[in-house]
Amino acid sequence: MKKVRWVHWVVIGLAVSLCIGGTAWAAKLRIAMVTDVGGVNDQSFNQSAWEGLTRAGKDFKMKVAYKESKQDADYGPNMETLTDAGYDLIWGIGFLMGDAIKETAEINPDQKYAIIDFTYGAKTPSNVTCAVFQEEEPSFLVGYIAGKMTKTNKVGFVGGIKFPLIEKFEYGYMAGVKMANPQCEILRQYAESFTDAAKGKAITNNMYQQGADIVFHASGGVGDGVIEAAKEKNKWAIGVDKDQNFLAPANVLTSAMKRVDNAIYDMARRLRDGDAIGGQTVVYNLANDGVGIAPTSGKHVPAGILKEVDQLIAKIKTGKIVVPATKAAYDKLQTTREK
Repeated sequence: MKKVRWVHWVVIGLAVSLCIGGTAWAAKLRIAMVTDVGGVNDQSFNQSAWEGLTRAGKDFKMKVAYKESKQDADYGPNMETLTDAGYDLIWGIGFLMGDAIKETAEINPDQKYAIIDFTYGAKTPSNVTCAVFQEEEPSFLVGYIAGKMTKTNKVGFVGGIKFPLIEKFEYGYMAGVKMANPQCEILRQYAESFTDAAKGKAITNNMYQQGADIVFHASGGVGDGVIEAAKEKNKWAIGVDKDQNFLAPANVLTSAMKRVDNAIYDMARRLRDGDAIGGQTVVYNLANDGVGIAPTSGKHVPAGILKEVDQLIAKIKTGKIVVPATKAAYDKLQTTREK
C-alpha cells in the first residue's frame, strides 16, 4: 500500500512539473519578422534586422523566426502566415511593407506588429509600432570622410530606388562632402532597384571612369555590385546599413551604419518589460545609438579625420549641426554657406 502511495505521489509530482514547464514554455515571448525581397542574407538591411532579433532571442530567452519574401506579392501572405502562427510581435522589414502591415493589423487588432522605415503618423494603428531612422546623420559623417579623403576631388553616390527615404542618405552624404570639401564634385545615380548588383557595378564603374575615387551606396543588394567594382578597380566604396568592410577589407573605406539590429533589439526589450509600444513612431539617431559609422573605419581613415568626425557627432547630438534630409533643406544649407 505504501508503495502504491509512493508511486501515486511521484506521478502527481511529474504531472505538476510538466504543467509548470508547459506554462513557462507557453509564456515564452515569440517574435518573428518578414524580410523584404533582399532576403535574410542580404549582407545589409535584412541581415542586420535578423542579427538584432537573434540577439534578442538569446538575451531575453525568446523564440524568434523569419519569413523571406521573394517578391512584393509575398508580403501580405507572409504576414498572415506568422499571424496565424501566434507570434507576440511581427516585424515588417522595410517601407515597402507599409500597406501589407496596415491591412493585416486592421484585420487582427489584437495582434502586435512593427515596421522598419515607415510611419503612418497620426493614423498609426494602435497595434502597430513604427521604427524610423535619421539616415542623413551617418551619411553626413561618411560624406565628410569622403570629402576629406578624395584624391581626385570627385566622389559618387549610388541609390537604390528614388524614394524620400533613400534621398535622406543622398542629401546627408552630399552635405558632409561639401562641408569637408566645398569644391568636390558629386556624381549621383539611382539604379531603380534594390537587388540588381550588376547594375550597381556598371553605374559605379562609370563613375570611376569619370574620375570619382570614392563611391557611397544606399541601395541594398545593388551595393554588392558597387563594392565589387571598387574591389576590381582598387578604388574606395562606402558601405551602408551594416559594417560592410568584410565584403572587401581593402576597399570599403567606411560604412554609414543604420542600426536596424539595435532597433529590433530595443523593441524586444520593451515588449519583455511590458512597455506600451503600439500606436507610436520611435526615432533612432546618433543620440540613441540608432545610427553611426562602422567600427572598422579606423583601418583606412586617418585618426585626425576620425577625431573631426567625433566633433561633428557631438555637434549633431546637441543640435548645433542639423543635417539636411531633403533637397530643399540641402539647397538652403548650401545657400547659407555661400553667403
